[in-house]
Amino acid sequence: MVVWLAHGQELLEQAAVEFERAWTRVGDRPLQVLRLWGNAPAELTEMSDGLVVLGLEKAVSAAKSDKRFLAILAARSTLTVFDEAHQIIAPTFQRVVDELTIRHDASLLGLTATPGRTWADVSKDEELSDYFSRQKVMLEIEGYTNPVSALIDQGYLARPLMRTVASEAGMHLSSRDQQVLARSFDIPTAMMADLARDEQWNLKIVQTITELLQEQHRRVLVFAASVSHCRLIASVLSAAGFDAEFVTGESSPRRRSQVISRFKGSGRRPMVLCNYGVLTTGFDAPAASAAVIARPTKSLVLYSQMVGRVIRGPKAGGTDTCEIVTVVNPELPGFGNVAEAFTNWEDVWETA
Repeated sequence: MVVWLAHGQELLEQAAVEFERAWTRVGDRPLQVLRLWGNAPAELTEMSDGLVVLGLEKAVSAAKSDKRFLAILAARSTLTVFDEAHQIIAPTFQRVVDELTIRHDASLLGLTATPGRTWADVSKDEELSDYFSRQKVMLEIEGYTNPVSALIDQGYLARPLMRTVASEAGMHLSSRDQQVLARSFDIPTAMMADLARDEQWNLKIVQTITELLQEQHRRVLVFAASVSHCRLIASVLSAAGFDAEFVTGESSPRRRSQVISRFKGSGRRPMVLCNYGVLTTGFDAPAASAAVIARPTKSLVLYSQMVGRVIRGPKAGGTDTCEIVTVVNPELPGFGNVAEAFTNWEDVWETA
């Protein structure tokens, strides 16, 4: 039996669906796929052969309510897969993995496109690589030093056009703000809230989205700076006559499912989907050909995840090219290009 760990219902459902699809082609026996996240009861019943797709939050809560839950799961499984493996060294998640891999014959496989924790804190990156004994397997394609370039050339990934636009500096950081920012892992929530109310910055965001729609992009994905910012952008676009929706962590599962389904659909009218905190991983919308990064971040991992939502190529049901626009405020740090993100952490994975 295999346990697949992930965070967020979109990523979990994607794992279950893709496994079921692949197993119909390569499977050699009937297998059960058990979905354990959200409100699903944490019951393993007679499950002994198959795939258990387990939400990390569900794993933590189930272990608290039933001390035997992880032990039973560990006794029946020989492989644990951790999707978005750069999250694994979070203490709560690490405890779950440690309990699931307690058997002498248990194996652990981590999956990630960004094998690092941060952009600047090398100690955290080394902690991650040490957890996996510095054993990293990378796709090797003859004639290429970077597999991303090969996948673009072969049509599995869209060829990205990446650009940065800057608004006028509406917000100004004090010397104390700059000190706080320098010490923070990412941009503090209070600063993000101030930025989300910045009129000049919001005007630049709306202008950028409008231009992308005029360039015939049929699906545009927007990453906002906060829940209220997400709602604001969608409201302004709707008032201007565009088809715009939003989803956040506060959206009900039903509304989230309906909005995402419509965004993924084949409707001919262009649509904008604004989101905050829910579509950075596990979101698959091949028709999305443009992304607007309106969420400043110091995290190269997060930035790479946002960009990754719109780079599905024609051989994967997507588009030949995609356009990624980062709207920056001159006062805040951020990324404008992740061309080298895939190999950014190579040094911390090298064995001594």
